[in-house]
Amino acid sequence: MERALDLARRGWGRVAPNPLVGAVVLAGDAVVGEGYHAEYGGPHAEVVALQGARERARGATLVVNLEPCTHHGKTPPCTDAILEAGVARVVAAIPDPDPQARGGAALLRARSVAVSVGLLAEAGAALNAPFLFAREQEERPFVALKLATSIDGRIADAAGSSQWVSGEAAREHVHWLRAGFDAIAVGGTTALRDNPQLTVRGPVTPRRPPVRVVFDRRAMLNLGVQLVSTAREVPTWVMSSLDAPPSSVTQLERSGVRVFRPTTLRDGLRMLREAAIQSVLCEGGGALGARLLADGLVDRLYWVQAPVWLGEGAVPAFPGVPPHPLAAAPRWTPVERRALGSDTLLVLDRRLCLPES
Repeated sequence: MERALDLARRGWGRVAPNPLVGAVVLAGDAVVGEGYHAEYGGPHAEVVALQGARERARGATLVVNLEPCTHHGKTPPCTDAILEAGVARVVAAIPDPDPQARGGAALLRARSVAVSVGLLAEAGAALNAPFLFAREQEERPFVALKLATSIDGRIADAAGSSQWVSGEAAREHVHWLRAGFDAIAVGGTTALRDNPQLTVRGPVTPRRPPVRVVFDRRAMLNLGVQLVSTAREVPTWVMSSLDAPPSSVTQLERSGVRVFRPTTLRDGLRMLREAAIQSVLCEGGGALGARLLADGLVDRLYWVQAPVWLGEGAVPAFPGVPPHPLAAAPRWTPVERRALGSDTLLVLDRRLCLPES
């Protein structure tokens, strides 16, 4: 199953809105076929793995991180391929909650295929957290917050300089991360101060470039900002308030920026979901990230910690987040810990979306 999960990650940025899926075919203890869903509209992981196994799939075990699908979409049902190949047993990490695709386990059992679901279920749910979240609720997108801080939790030094807290390996990882999200968001102050491109410039070319979203209540962005000057090349959306100056809004719209007028941060996220955005990677700044956390709107935290101390006067990463008594403090679930060069990546989920069988 760990191999299936590793294979599934290779579809990052290329298969959405489909889930990440990897599959391994075992004849006894020997791996005789493996595959993953590589492209939206292309063959699913189970089919690729079974094609690799050929006749050795008969009587074999298929290990897959998501329950095989039963519906005919861009490709035929995976359950058809499993039955045709003569697989004797299927082991899945989690059930498929999609109303169109689910039911594969029951169908296979009815055709005398042994099926078990639940092996490494938490890892399987974490891998496809945005996909699962989107099928659990329709009120807003899955929100991931990415922060690069010093050891003492600062995002910039006392003079406001934040380039660069983290190292090159961490910055490369961020480009990989961006490829797997529908949208990348920042606050208006960050957009003006850092003048970012918010594009994917890494080894993965996303199937659909993520929309760039700026939470800019006063519609302060101007033509000198890269996000505005390139808005006709890469989709750029601004979330401004109803109080934003009409002339500023008009100027943004004339530049190709799509402007939304939500009443609250939560309302802005609702508008994004209505515009078909199912996942958002928020990259700052500190005020926007803190507001999302304080309002309970962050589902995952990508926290890069750099081996540097910035001290008391530096800019804190979580300003204004309300205090909690230790006994009642929210406990997040660690999903991943690893080194990125000299930095450390910690990935935390607010909760796991474990679908019911």
